[in-house]
This record gives sequence, C-alpha cells and structure tokens, in this order.
Amino acid sequence: MGYVIVFEGIEGCGKTTQISLLGEHLKKKGLPVIITREPGGTAISDEIRKILLSTKNADIAPETELLLYTASRVQHLQQLITPALNVGTTVLCDRFFDATVAYQGYGEGIDLVLIRQMQKTFFSYIIPDLTILLDCPVDLGLGRSRRRIKSEGKDSAEGRFEEKELIFHERVRSGYIELAQMEPERFCIINGEQGVAAVQQGICTAVEQQLKEKGYAI
Repeated sequence: MGYVIVFEGIEGCGKTTQISLLGEHLKKKGLPVIITREPGGTAISDEIRKILLSTKNADIAPETELLLYTASRVQHLQQLITPALNVGTTVLCDRFFDATVAYQGYGEGIDLVLIRQMQKTFFSYIIPDLTILLDCPVDLGLGRSRRRIKSEGKDSAEGRFEEKELIFHERVRSGYIELAQMEPERFCIINGEQGVAAVQQGICTAVEQQLKEKGYAI
C-alpha cells in the first residue's frame, strides 16, 4: 500500500510550489511518486474543476459546490489515487477532504455533520497519512494568489474564490486551524510566511520523519 500526503491551506499559501518541490525531493530518494490536485486529477474531474473555479459561476450555491467537489473526488479516487496506492506509489495531493470541510463547511456555512456524513459514505476508506497545512495571513495569501492568476491570464477561469470577501477566507483559515488542532497526529502546520527554501526544509523534515516511522527507507 502506498502513502498519502496532502497539502492544505488558504489561497496563495504556497501549496503548488511546495508540492512540486517535495515531489522532486522524494523522487531523488528513490520513492515512486505522483502529484495530483483537487478538484481535478482526471479528465472528468478537471471538467468539474472548470465549473467550480470560473468567475462566470459566482452565483453557484454552496450545496452545489459540495456535490460537485464530492463527484470530482469520487472520480479522482477511483480512477487515479486508489490504483496508485495499490501498487505502492506515494501520492502527493494538492487539497483533499479537509478543503471541503474548511471551504464549504467553515467558509460557506454548510452543516459540518452533513459534510462528515458524506465523507463517511464516499471516502471513509482513505485517510491521508500526513496533512501539511501551510498557514499564512489571509491578506498575504490572497495577494499572492491574485498576482499569480493575473500573471497567468487565469483571472476568469480560476479566480472565483479570489473574488470572495476577506471574511470568507478568514473563516476558512480558522477552520483549517481548528481541524489541525483536532487531529494533531495527522496534521503538520508549517509557517507559510517564510521564504520558499525555509518552508521546503520544514516540509521535508516532517515528511522524512513520518516516512521513517512508517518503515520507509529514505
């Protein structure tokens, strides 16, 4: 069985950069690794991603969001993640179920009991071995994210969450912190305000320690 490492955090916390760096690091150590993301990871899930992130869909209902994220994740698990784990691959995933709890639960206000029930129904068979939470102030993260999507010309295609009010993102950040406090054995909080190299070092140290405890020779 493989190993699942998930990267979580608010917009612009540095997940995309750091997940790529960790993937390179682990490959150099000889571990079979795949990097994926949510929503996305498969052709069908990527189509759902377009709906969820487009600014054209600003009026999407939170419950619709929840159902679409669930549909995308089911496809992702069945088509990519589970087969990879079955052959011993280490899966690095940019967001997973905690993102749904933080964004649709704490952020949008959907009943956490309902979200947890959906988790139990569809995803109870898989829990991340390690969840890296990159934490940084909301204004810093949003500034980074807005500059990135603008420079990449993705304002319309992927900027829906960046257009939400600051208080929404504050609720999401608080939700993530609360989740980490509830499961300290699974979460590792890294200060995302640091430079890229310092963040990478903190992540690599935490990951290598966890892998060694699981019996991986790295």
